[in-house]
Amino acid sequence: MDNRVEEVLRKYFGYRDFKAGQEKIIDSILKGHDTMGIMPTGGGKSLCYQIPALILPGITIVISPLIALMKDQVDAMNSQGVAATYINSSLRQSEIRDRLNRTAQGEYKILYIAPERLTSDYMKKLVEIIPVSVIAIDEAHCVSQWGHDFRPSYRAIASWIETMPYRPVLAAFTATATRQVRDDIVKLLGLHQPRIKLVGFDRANLYFSVIKGTDKSKFIDQYLKAHPEQSGIVYAATRKEVDSLYEYLQSRGYKSGRYHAGMSADERTLSQDAFIYDEIPLMVATNAFGLGIDKSNIRFVIHHNMPRHLEAYYQEAGRAGRDGEAGDCILLYSAGDVQIQKFLIEQTLLSEERKEAEYVKLQQMVDYCHTTRCLRQTILQYFGEENTAEFCNNCANCNEDFEKKDMTIEAQKILSCVIRMNQQYGTSLVAAVLKGSQAKRIKDLRLDQLSTYGIMADMTIAAITDIINILLAEDYLNSSNGQYPVLRLGKKARPVLRKEAQVILNLPSRPQEGAADDSLFESLRALRKEIAQKEQVPPYIIFHDSTLREMSLRLPADYDSMLAINGIGESKMQNYGQQFLDLIISLKPDGRNDKAQPEVKTEAKSHKDKTPSHMISWALYQQGNSLAEIAGQREIKLRTVEDHILRCAREGCSVNWDEFIDEEEEKCILEVAERLGFQKLTPIKQELAEDISYFTIKAVLYKHNINKNI
Repeated sequence: MDNRVEEVLRKYFGYRDFKAGQEKIIDSILKGHDTMGIMPTGGGKSLCYQIPALILPGITIVISPLIALMKDQVDAMNSQGVAATYINSSLRQSEIRDRLNRTAQGEYKILYIAPERLTSDYMKKLVEIIPVSVIAIDEAHCVSQWGHDFRPSYRAIASWIETMPYRPVLAAFTATATRQVRDDIVKLLGLHQPRIKLVGFDRANLYFSVIKGTDKSKFIDQYLKAHPEQSGIVYAATRKEVDSLYEYLQSRGYKSGRYHAGMSADERTLSQDAFIYDEIPLMVATNAFGLGIDKSNIRFVIHHNMPRHLEAYYQEAGRAGRDGEAGDCILLYSAGDVQIQKFLIEQTLLSEERKEAEYVKLQQMVDYCHTTRCLRQTILQYFGEENTAEFCNNCANCNEDFEKKDMTIEAQKILSCVIRMNQQYGTSLVAAVLKGSQAKRIKDLRLDQLSTYGIMADMTIAAITDIINILLAEDYLNSSNGQYPVLRLGKKARPVLRKEAQVILNLPSRPQEGAADDSLFESLRALRKEIAQKEQVPPYIIFHDSTLREMSLRLPADYDSMLAINGIGESKMQNYGQQFLDLIISLKPDGRNDKAQPEVKTEAKSHKDKTPSHMISWALYQQGNSLAEIAGQREIKLRTVEDHILRCAREGCSVNWDEFIDEEEEKCILEVAERLGFQKLTPIKQELAEDISYFTIKAVLYKHNINKNI
């Protein structure tokens, strides 16, 4: 390594040590090799071209699409004594001419420029006047149409470089790129035998979790209460959702800003600056926010909706913890998120080939939300990192309480049903057939005549759907691409159907009935985590949550009573049992009867005392009852039951829309609603056939997350 490198590092940037990979990338550039640096967000890629710029003669041109980042980095470098400037659309023409003249006179060592301005006459003249040592292409994934942020202007970079009187060293940088995108970067930017430095995508300080079936607004409210004054971003899929969530959080007293493309430029700038300068701790935004925001103290990123693909998710989530400190990356998933993303894909002006690719990525994103494997490993393998650890012990799936269950029989039933339905239908209809639904569409298609009809009648449709989604994530099933995907057998299906392989799935443990001691339960979890860290295994390998809950419920007092707890055999008792027993005895409340069992309320009493009315309807629906049957059992109006189901859909419950919506009716309703601007139900109803009910119209709009407040 050139001695000047460490001197520049200390003198201008105040660091004594490099981050992982920086030295090798800098060394490659200084030796004159074209270089591609793949570094995680916060990995310090800027230094990799800034240090060579200060050592090599002439200037370094940095091509970047991020106007906000240009200004921030130039301001930071100027404050450190580095002569740098930028040219982009935020400047007046007179300012641009002045900066170019000063660049031509050798006053600057680094020039940031947007890709759209490369082909201008003044840039052609500039590179003829002053030597350019390095051209650094930031956000290089933008050159690939298979990347998550394709920009056509990046395609002109290679041809512009070919017009230069000499060829400088090219250095391309990205934080998120699959192998296909990396190949595109090399090819489309014209890199010559590049040294590819893959620092790695892992952000070990970030904790990943996916939470399903929760009231999203309530969850965010509770999370913010538990993390007061911490800086964070909440991403939502649409402008409408951003505005709604922002107003909700404001009403709850949280200091927050909002950011989306529907706001004026001045409004966006004011909100962004307030967040960057810590005047407000929270930003609610669409994915339009965040590129180029070099704010290091973001402690959490919550996705209110599932993004379209893992590249976007990892880039957005990666804005947490850029300072290396711990950060939370939380994805709040509901089935409606998939429909939102499909709707957005269909609204884009993409070629059919690009749409096909977007649907593939969307399914990979859905698989991430349903996998029971390590979330970190799932992300890293997506980006092509091999030999990753099976458990990271720093994601929800590694710390969640899962039980390995033999689901071979259930899987065989599902796979058989997919075959008997000729691999022509989607998840909702397959689940409905397995449940034995009485839906009109099933009878019209004569699917109730199949041998697999009703063979999983003892399970709810939501539970069947969950298993199907896990089978999809684990390659037992595949899903076709497009707006209306169908289920097909995956590569692991045939051995299961031939009874040559078992299906062992990690499924979340169910909490025990009764009134467990919550404080004791948390203490037991803390002990389990301590032991797990020492032994470097996931916590559930020690004991499942269900076992710990039973301990806190039964309060065992000796060896034999510990052995009576589900999940504790002789081996685990010998290895761990005494530690947990000692903790229980030390924390046991005074005067509590070891033999006493807590009173368990009956289901009817519990419903009457605690359960909201709409959730009672939902529970009956999950048991396979039709809406009319629910209305009869509960002695309430059918319209009331319909409203209950729609409310549950709004709260994130997984509704089987195929029971209520015919495919042809759905297309017709969407077409009419779009033409009328999704305004009110009555005009839509008036243009449709008389036998299409208001409920069907509302159900279609709910399914597609359109105008849910009408």
